[in-house]
Amino acid sequence: MLAVMAVGSTSCVTSKKVRYLQDMPKAGLPINDAFEVTVSPYDELTISVLTNGSEDELLKPFAMEEEYLVDGYGNIQFPVLGELHVAGLTRLQLQDTICSHLITGGQLGKPMVVARFKNFRVFMLSTEGGKVINVDNERCTFLEALAMADGLSLHTRRDRIGVMREVNGTMVIHYLDPRSTAIFDDEFFLLQQNDIIFTEETAFRLFRENMSDLTFVLSSITSLSSLLMLYFTIRNLTK
Repeated sequence: MLAVMAVGSTSCVTSKKVRYLQDMPKAGLPINDAFEVTVSPYDELTISVLTNGSEDELLKPFAMEEEYLVDGYGNIQFPVLGELHVAGLTRLQLQDTICSHLITGGQLGKPMVVARFKNFRVFMLSTEGGKVINVDNERCTFLEALAMADGLSLHTRRDRIGVMREVNGTMVIHYLDPRSTAIFDDEFFLLQQNDIIFTEETAFRLFRENMSDLTFVLSSITSLSSLLMLYFTIRNLTK
């Protein structure tokens, strides 16, 4: 009976509990581009400075593509310009900021700056293990990360998928539900570098596992009892 109950618990998973974006209208939804990835402490950046060719001599201090580690205060040490506060800037804002400093400081007249994130990755944790997701294009949505992590099992709670992120020196946990299109307007839908996604198992999965363990114990006890009964029966017959 216990074994039947344990197996039967798997049938409690319905389409409504697991299907993604259940309220998506047929006409679709507009894309929200308000959220952008920003520079955070301990990010690794590559920054290149270029010109139109007429300022090659002035370009020498910046000529090579350099890698920069953002310190705990959100600063980098840039050639000639010294310390720059870059935390909170988007990639395009970072490029514009450095260009502006080079022009106003008189270092270059018409610079072009190209900045990239070098360490854009997010992490996925579940009861089945963990996975590091490396992102090449510096933009990764919540749904894309789930896809790159091979999706969710049938027994994963959809209403409590957590995203853990450092915000102004504090670790913040936010929960998303991929069954609803409301996630598109959530500021955590567009992931930041080093975000951690974690999942929980449903009560049915935990119940099934516990019942499986209990069934094994009871089966062992039943087998042992049967052997003991057989032993005493044979013993009585041989008297």
